Amino acid sequence: MVGETGSGKSTQLPQYLLEAGYAEAGEPEAETGVVRNKMICVTEPRRIAVTSLAARVAEEKRVRLGASVGYSIRFDENFSREYTKIKFFTEGILIREMMGDPLLSNYSVIMLDEVHERTAQIDIIMGLLKKILKRRRDLKLIISSATVDAEYIRDFFNRGKDKSQKTGSATILSVEGRNYNVDVHYLDSPCPDYVKGCVETTIKIHEKEPPGDVLVFLTGMEEVDHCVNMLKNYTDTAKDSKHGLKMWITPMYGALAPAKQLKALRPAGTGYRKVVVATNIAETSITIEGVSHVVDCCFVKLACFNNKTFNNSLIITEVSQASAEQRAGRAGRTRPGRCYRLCREKDFLNLPLNTTPELQRTDLSSS
Repeated sequence: MVGETGSGKSTQLPQYLLEAGYAEAGEPEAETGVVRNKMICVTEPRRIAVTSLAARVAEEKRVRLGASVGYSIRFDENFSREYTKIKFFTEGILIREMMGDPLLSNYSVIMLDEVHERTAQIDIIMGLLKKILKRRRDLKLIISSATVDAEYIRDFFNRGKDKSQKTGSATILSVEGRNYNVDVHYLDSPCPDYVKGCVETTIKIHEKEPPGDVLVFLTGMEEVDHCVNMLKNYTDTAKDSKHGLKMWITPMYGALAPAKQLKALRPAGTGYRKVVVATNIAETSITIEGVSHVVDCCFVKLACFNNKTFNNSLIITEVSQASAEQRAGRAGRTRPGRCYRLCREKDFLNLPLNTTPELQRTDLSSS
């Protein structure tokens, strides 16, 4: 399933599957005679995406979170084994469930979301699911992403199958998105300090642009905190913008407490412009309402294996073009927006098209 950012892959597709009857009760078990519910499960790469998407789908279906729509993340779960029909969880939880139930007998549909990130866990899951599908003909698998090499994944699941066999073979379905136009701006000259450049760009947006929240992408926790402190120092001495707005700054990264992460999803009060300074945790699956400006530093922190020291280390490297498109798409979810990339356009075109899969850049012996 390939669709633009904002086309409803994560929120609408599970509801369509539920309405189509894919979560109806299965056959009674031979040993106990108990009829178990079949669930539609959706995997997400990050915890904040799981909780926010589950809350959004439960709100759209007008049900209590934890009843027919639930979620499960590490150290926290809110679902019912009897009544839950749509279940969101992280990729690690699915691998853990595979260890206890190798054929995933509780699920009728498995949807893998945001596959383009190519984490080690999602690649392991796809390999295991290919084996499970040979044993369970009734299991449906959906793989979705906004920017993914769909032909590559389709050929992986069709490899070894008879070409004349139409049923059970993987196909590609494209969905048209309702993304608004996003104007992309580049620098005329290289930026020597991208953290300082993000701060200066955000201040110019706040002073000159009409109301609309700002999302700033940086690489790690230290840079996010440094940027937040610099912006708060500016707000302590600056006057209101020409539109009479004050700046409300909030950080967002993986190590932040869940309550503080959710703070970034709340709307800004009247007379305030929200500025969310985030790592790539806000790149996919999370819709921050009101964002119309994205400031992209064009760098990302990735785990890479150093074959000289034999250690995994976090390295700041250039973002891929696919990830940069995802970041720009954050500005066009609810209204037309703008994206400011802190690099020259000719340098951006030389960036890699896709992020290197985690299996190819990390040490697997410790996994």
